[in-house]
Amino acid sequence: MNKALLHPDVKKFIQSHLNDDLTKLILKGSPFPDVSVQEIATQISGLKKAKTKLPTWFKNQSILYSPNLNLEQTSSEITAKYKSQLITGDTLIDLTGGFGIDDYYFSKRFKKVIHCELNAELSELASHNFSELGASNIKTHIGDGLEILKELGEKVNWIYLDPARRDDYGGKVFLLEQCTPNVPKNLKLLFQNSDNILIKSSPLLDLSAGIAELRKVTEIHIVAVNNEVKELLWVLNRNISKEIKIKTINITKNETQVFEAIFEELLAPIKYSSALKFLYEPNPAIMKSKLFSALATETNTKKLHSNSHLFTSEVLQAFPGRSFEIMEVLNYNKKALKRSLKLKKANITTRNFPKTVSEIRKELKIEDGGKDYLFFTTDLNNDKIVLECKKIANLKES
Repeated sequence: MNKALLHPDVKKFIQSHLNDDLTKLILKGSPFPDVSVQEIATQISGLKKAKTKLPTWFKNQSILYSPNLNLEQTSSEITAKYKSQLITGDTLIDLTGGFGIDDYYFSKRFKKVIHCELNAELSELASHNFSELGASNIKTHIGDGLEILKELGEKVNWIYLDPARRDDYGGKVFLLEQCTPNVPKNLKLLFQNSDNILIKSSPLLDLSAGIAELRKVTEIHIVAVNNEVKELLWVLNRNISKEIKIKTINITKNETQVFEAIFEELLAPIKYSSALKFLYEPNPAIMKSKLFSALATETNTKKLHSNSHLFTSEVLQAFPGRSFEIMEVLNYNKKALKRSLKLKKANITTRNFPKTVSEIRKELKIEDGGKDYLFFTTDLNNDKIVLECKKIANLKES
């Protein structure tokens, strides 16, 4: 870590060039003898990412940033805050500390947080930033988190891990046994040092595969931000319960949609119906969970088709996703649709439909946008249909 980056003149220079083209800035070189232009570029790039992802860090001009890959992999403040609300206690050890966003928020819930990081430079950066943010109860350690855990000599309330999801060649991996550290392989060691483990995995990890790998799962949290699944969180306990709770959270600017059920409800039967008066599209966190039967029961809705993942009802229901009033149900026929659809602009979605949105726009000559919504899908009779809809305000807010 180059402390010369904290000189007032250097900080002023960085702030004044936040909106510059980095390629052109690098070509000009650094105006400071003790700071390279590459170091300046790293700080500017970090600040740009932090502006929306890490606003608390962005506001503090004494924060120093790591290379881009570390910032891309780190939690956002929104998801870090959510994680911190799940657990509490005296001591937490983070075996894969990284840039330290999660640990900063854990420090508000624990008396002591132990941050472990293999990369010495990244550990030094995290330590500096913790100090600047006033998180004095976080202790940083350089080294392999598993080895530090072995040497700790005491049980902790919680162990947290966010295993690296890249192989030796830089390619992305998804199964936990392919990540570093290999959590399934080291479960015995982890449970020797704590009864409780929290793991952040790839959002692409299949729930059944994760349960099979981890064996002691009690809760799964699927966290989406602005309709995009960002994190898949696994809560493990030495004394496994019979039921595994799945909780879906979709945090948007205007509301937080929450839905939960138990894993076994994935196999429960579900009712189907033709399109009624209202249409519902589950948010991405629920789509990931596949809790469609529990969702239909809870919201008093029915599914259009087993693979369409769209729901309908005669009476408007509170629903964790987008809600629409169905204005018209049309059979899919290209020639007939050209005559009956008078729309020049519409928002188009396909669910369980053989054509892409771009193909549909091209053949029907409909531009993107406007207040009208068209859903191209398949109904319970396996007929291809088009639902012409108007979006309505969702009743389920929290």
